[in-house]
Amino acid sequence: MNPGKLLVCAAAVVMLTACTSSAERQREEENATRGAESYTELGVEYFRQGNYELSRTKLEKALELKPDFPQAHGAIAVLYEKVGEPELAEKHYKKALRLNPDNPREENNYGQFLCFQERYKEANKQFMKAAKNPFYASPQVPYTNAGLCAKRIPDAKQAELFFRQALQIDPKFAPALLQMAIVKFESGQFLGSRAYLERFQQVAEHNPSSLWLAVQTEHALRDPAAAGRYAILLRKNFPKSEQAIMLLEWESERRSGR
Repeated sequence: MNPGKLLVCAAAVVMLTACTSSAERQREEENATRGAESYTELGVEYFRQGNYELSRTKLEKALELKPDFPQAHGAIAVLYEKVGEPELAEKHYKKALRLNPDNPREENNYGQFLCFQERYKEANKQFMKAAKNPFYASPQVPYTNAGLCAKRIPDAKQAELFFRQALQIDPKFAPALLQMAIVKFESGQFLGSRAYLERFQQVAEHNPSSLWLAVQTEHALRDPAAAGRYAILLRKNFPKSEQAIMLLEWESERRSGR
């Protein structure tokens, strides 16, 4: 037997084995990714339903399958923030951004977390990174969140600037329209508040906050009929809301002359 042929055959076997192992590893990686994606989607859906325990189970399973899956880290960070575990939340926010740098959605979410931790400068940095990302389709979202965060400082002037930037990008962005209506009301510009509420109403359904603001705005403009219509809607559509309770107390005080 020719030794040279044996060497050639042996080399071919080694190459075939290497190729097979590489293909198997690729299949395993693809299966792990698909599994992590599925478990993350389930975890997010359970979170939306308010089933936090099952959400955590699914997201942990996603990370068990693929420890470096950024979407799972981002989702479980939001979950930990919701259930009041800020240290774990921050750990996973940071891991998500390390694995997928310059992800505007994660930057926005992390900014919201930092804002609620009263770390306002850090929060604003994250919001601006998200807002100025040229590949982000919704920069009005982090601009609006930056405005809400500025209100917590409080810095009303800076907040208004952020809301205006959001509306320059999307003039029909309902959250920013409502916030501008609030800004105008709080500064005593009641006609401006009415105008923004009218714009809000054109693009979104009223919610308890917008209806309560409309009641107060129309009362300030001395239009009791309009205020009454908004009050009826608030009582009818959101009878158990915090705003409906405030409306009842407000009406009671007015009747008693206080």
